[in-house]
Amino acid sequence: MSESIALTTNLPLAHLNPANPKLFSEEKILPYFKQMRAEQPVHYCKESPYGPFWSVTRYQDILAVDKNHQQFSSDAHLGGIMIDDDIVGDVDSDFFVQSFITMDPPEHGPQRKAVNKIVAPASLANFETLIRQRTQALLDSLPVDREFDWVDTVSIELTTMMLATLFDFPFEDRRKLTRWSDVTTAEAGSPLVQSQAHRRAELFECLTYFKRLREQRRDGPPNFDLVTMLAQDAATADQGDAQFLGNLMLLIVGGNDTTRNTMSGSINAFHQFPEQLEVLKAQPELLDNMVSEVVRWQTPLSHMRRTVSEDTHIGAQPVKRGDKVVMWYYSGNRDEDIFADADSFDITRKNARNNIAFGFGLHRCLGMRLAELQMRILWQEILARWQRIEVTGDVERVESNFVNGYAKIPVRIVA
Repeated sequence: MSESIALTTNLPLAHLNPANPKLFSEEKILPYFKQMRAEQPVHYCKESPYGPFWSVTRYQDILAVDKNHQQFSSDAHLGGIMIDDDIVGDVDSDFFVQSFITMDPPEHGPQRKAVNKIVAPASLANFETLIRQRTQALLDSLPVDREFDWVDTVSIELTTMMLATLFDFPFEDRRKLTRWSDVTTAEAGSPLVQSQAHRRAELFECLTYFKRLREQRRDGPPNFDLVTMLAQDAATADQGDAQFLGNLMLLIVGGNDTTRNTMSGSINAFHQFPEQLEVLKAQPELLDNMVSEVVRWQTPLSHMRRTVSEDTHIGAQPVKRGDKVVMWYYSGNRDEDIFADADSFDITRKNARNNIAFGFGLHRCLGMRLAELQMRILWQEILARWQRIEVTGDVERVESNFVNGYAKIPVRIVA
């Protein structure tokens, strides 16, 4: 069955590959998710470029899988956390990339703990002033009443400045971090990554750059940055190149895609639901809830994957050891049994904070509170400046079943 047919025909679910990236870039996936939740909430795709896999589409089923690491493994040796096995590479190769998100207990905990203090409450409080200063400076530099691309000018720039701070990365090279993040998650054969060999070549450049930084900081002062933490913590100090690169990829992507695409998603949400901006202006106390609702409505990462480690069930559906299971967070956050009128963007939604965009359980997103802080500050500063931000042309989505993001959003500021 041709992949392109799924984009133009209401296919029976038996023939649907819900991981077709074009369904996401062309914004055609949500009706299929709705149909799957109603008819086959645990759906089997027999043939796809990623091999056979199960899709989990209902909120409660996703929670059940996500918190059950005993039967649903994240281990890279079984395929990791993305539907595309090729991202982690060949298990039998001399250079097998693994990070703490692609580990199960007990290996997972000590490595996550090595870096989690960077997003502790005291750390976030220290970052707040810097984030606000940068946000103010960037917004004050934007043209008013003239079109520009919000994604590149605002979302990517703010996110990349924060990433450079977290790594204490040379500020003039900060756009390298954006590039390496995009290369990590892009589909092989896309304009961004022509092949797996191309991906590996660029990621080896990333590794070489960070190895130099790690050597400089290994015996230096205990500075508060991710490279120093990885270089000096007992759980990560002696990691080989492959595992060091794996943790770098995780931290770069985690710090880039969630924040960047939530920032862009907020512009798209208020564009599609302009009355919600008026609600926010009238009730600025709703700002925190607005951030949660943007995260739910956008869902910056569409899925996480697990591999069945022993025969079990998802709901009433039996699954076997070795099966690939994809938790569609994007679908779970549109589950009408949990979120009434789920396709609408509603900043007064009472349970918006119950979204599962950042995952659930031991692999819940490390930087979720930092992402929320950046979003809150951004919109505080927007509301203090302008009447609205108009989308002036076509919104271009990223062609990916993993990163639910934007390539371009042309906008014009109305003062």
